[in-house]
Amino acid sequence: MLRRFRANYAIFSIMTDVGAVLTALFFASRLRVWPQFWQLDFVRPLDQTHLSPWLYLVILTIWVSAFLLLGVYDPRHIYKIVDELQSVTLATALAALVFAGFLYITDRDFSRWFFFLFVMINLLLSLAWRSFVRLCRKWWRVPAVERHVLIVGTGEVGRRVGRMIQENNRMGLRLVGYLDDDGSTNLPILGRLVEARQVIQQSNISDVVIALPQRAYVQVNRLVLSLHDLPVQVRVVPDHFSLALYRATVEDFGGLPMINLRDPALNDVQRLVKRIFDLSLALPLLLFMLPVMVFIAVLIKLDTPGPVLFRQKRVGENGRLFHMYKFRTMVVGAEKLQAQVNYINGNGDLIHKQAEDPRVTRIGCFLRCTSLDELPQLLNVLCGDMSLVGPRPELPWLVDRYEPWQYKRLAVPQGMTGWWQVNGRSNKPMHLHTEDDLYYIQNYSLWMDLYILIKTPFVVLRGKGAY
Repeated sequence: MLRRFRANYAIFSIMTDVGAVLTALFFASRLRVWPQFWQLDFVRPLDQTHLSPWLYLVILTIWVSAFLLLGVYDPRHIYKIVDELQSVTLATALAALVFAGFLYITDRDFSRWFFFLFVMINLLLSLAWRSFVRLCRKWWRVPAVERHVLIVGTGEVGRRVGRMIQENNRMGLRLVGYLDDDGSTNLPILGRLVEARQVIQQSNISDVVIALPQRAYVQVNRLVLSLHDLPVQVRVVPDHFSLALYRATVEDFGGLPMINLRDPALNDVQRLVKRIFDLSLALPLLLFMLPVMVFIAVLIKLDTPGPVLFRQKRVGENGRLFHMYKFRTMVVGAEKLQAQVNYINGNGDLIHKQAEDPRVTRIGCFLRCTSLDELPQLLNVLCGDMSLVGPRPELPWLVDRYEPWQYKRLAVPQGMTGWWQVNGRSNKPMHLHTEDDLYYIQNYSLWMDLYILIKTPFVVLRGKGAY
């Protein structure tokens, strides 16, 4: 692992976080007694915010435990700065929630203003020192421990691993070359598999990555056994990841290590945070947009006869069917005319949307260009059928035409807006550009959801690709 992820750095991180908690308590108590705060009705006298030694111990235990529980000190969870800051934020929120529950049981007179100041200052300090450390490493170019990597196998999996190592060479990883019995490639092949020991010793290899295809797995045992006495780390990349709908992980199953090819795209914590995030934004947004929605409903009624809302069956997470709501933008019975709109492009792909759709009504054209027809989907979000951000829910008959790899886009809750929408919208039909949705799934974070939500209004205002 990288130098900053060694045990000493983890201990340093824990001690620094303990210092951040104590510093936050100190400043919260000082800010608490500023004269202007006495004007607030909910600010109690200072003696009610006095902390006894045992309460200091409780707070430190809660904070360190929450950080350990959510993997803030786990190098696998904080490899990127975005992941680290997100983990710290979630851990602080969990610690604050547990502390608030503890106070509710033991001391309901504890100052809420003091509690708020402490949590916010602690969060800022925890984020600040981590950002500062990363900036210092970048500015001072602190060298990482260089690790020489040898890849066994030049197939698709081996080449993918090689690209990943080269992209992360700034982190100390250096690809020395490949081993393979097939020399018909332009990759730097250092020898055959039987020459592994010689190549490792001559090239000072520290890590060996075995990325052989399934047909060559008989050779893996012999290779691993031949390297058991050498001071190298040996890792195997199974040639099964193309079968995984999202990610493959190694897990314990009844005491046996097995590869799970259907590991959920979102873990339990991410799913909980995403749901809370959806509810906390969707409900206020629905109430705020309610007058606009009533006005749109009146316009639809005045424009053409028929219902205001259009309910259509869509495919949700893991292929579950649900009814998605939209404002009606087409004439009644438009779905029966779908075959008249569909056409095959020059690449042989089915296109089911076009700019000059004769079924769209006058007010419907405006609603589609501004995406206001999507507002009723806030109800789907509140019901849990959809999320605010995610791949768009597709029509069942289009999902039936998917290639096997495209089903990966159904591994997360489908959303009102997403990475595809802010990078092309209808100019890039969903079923032809699934890779945008897969990019979102593979790089999911709460910060990415926020980025997409912030960018969505600007894309909508441009009106590009919406019809």
